Amino acid sequence: MEQYRTRPAPHPQRPPAQRRGPRPAGVPAQGGAPRPAPVRRMPRPRLTGLGGGLFACTSMVLVAGICWLLFDSSLFVYGLLFPPVAAATALWVRPADLITAPIGVPIAFAAGVWPISGGSGGFGGQLMGLVSALSLHAGWLYAGTLVAALIALVRKAVLIGRRRIPRRVA
Repeated sequence: MEQYRTRPAPHPQRPPAQRRGPRPAGVPAQGGAPRPAPVRRMPRPRLTGLGGGLFACTSMVLVAGICWLLFDSSLFVYGLLFPPVAAATALWVRPADLITAPIGVPIAFAAGVWPISGGSGGFGGQLMGLVSALSLHAGWLYAGTLVAALIALVRKAVLIGRRRIPRRVA
């Protein structure tokens, strides 16, 4: 069985010296002034939907541990650190999975608040502490979810805007 090429062969008439390719930063184009070095940007979004949820859950559990150790299980500090984690999750999820960011971050909030919720002994006491913490700090939960949803919405709008082809009037 024949295997077909997936990439086109290099152009046979063009010598290797004339092939165009990326130049290192600062190397001028033919006769031009040197270009400034590119500005360092945030890493490209690479997280899948599941990876974004796991990133958010892991981050919030670590934030809860830090709050437990340094701030005596302060739910205020925990809530204050939730919107940045939600924003990072929404920024780093890949474009195909943008809808998962606003869904995964509230789950991460609940997963991280459980260790510092302050319930008494037993399963029922722990559950009541978790429900109380979620209800009393719902403002932080809504704020972080709104941040993730807005970032995902703006990223999706930018992607749709780039895909549109301008129509020419003849």
